[in-house]
Amino acid sequence: MARKGRTRPISGTQVRSYVAKAEEYLSAAEHELEAGRAIAATSLAIHAGINAADAVCGTRLGRRAGGEDHDEALALLRTAGPDGIAVARDLVRLFPKTRAEYEPDEIPKSDAKKAVDRARRVVAVARRVAASVDPT
Repeated sequence: MARKGRTRPISGTQVRSYVAKAEEYLSAAEHELEAGRAIAATSLAIHAGINAADAVCGTRLGRRAGGEDHDEALALLRTAGPDGIAVARDLVRLFPKTRAEYEPDEIPKSDAKKAVDRARRVVAVARRVAASVDPT
């Protein structure tokens, strides 16, 4: 059982790194979607969302979720103000898509497109929020 509330501190430099990772995953997800690879696009969209969430939490709270429990990460994100709540709304819809990585089932292209669209939204929020971070 995951420990509740386990977090890790995050610096402004790390916030910017999480945003950069989120943008890179998003770019790759968009490329994979265009290439017709729905499973890869969906998996990459999930990773974009997770990194964007870490950036938002880092900016607003100075910490990020420290475990692998998605519910724990969502609970922390929801304490990060309106931006965290907005990101959590999309992220909660991305997490069930982890079956793209762990299950043998195909992912419909329409599901992959929705995942990439959600990732675009959360990365945009993370980018905007992180712009306010002190560069030191």
